[in-house]
Amino acid sequence: MRSKIDPMKEFAKTLRKKRELLLNWSRAGGTLLSAVVEGFNNKLKRITRKSNGFRTPEAYETSLYHNLGALPEPKFTHRFF
Repeated sequence: MRSKIDPMKEFAKTLRKKRELLLNWSRAGGTLLSAVVEGFNNKLKRITRKSNGFRTPEAYETSLYHNLGALPEPKFTHRFF
């Protein structure tokens, strides 16, 4: 609050207002929130619906790894476009 920069003062006020919530998260040991788990499950369902065209379970598994882990796409030997 002693800063002469107004945005820093606003940030300090916000931290003071949310102090209890921040402390609760740290007391819980940083465990996953239910909103994070729900978002993960929704993304998994969407990938599963989109992956009906895969011929092998290995291709489906690779798709999950690439979508959920944000891994780079593999290089193909042929170009289609």
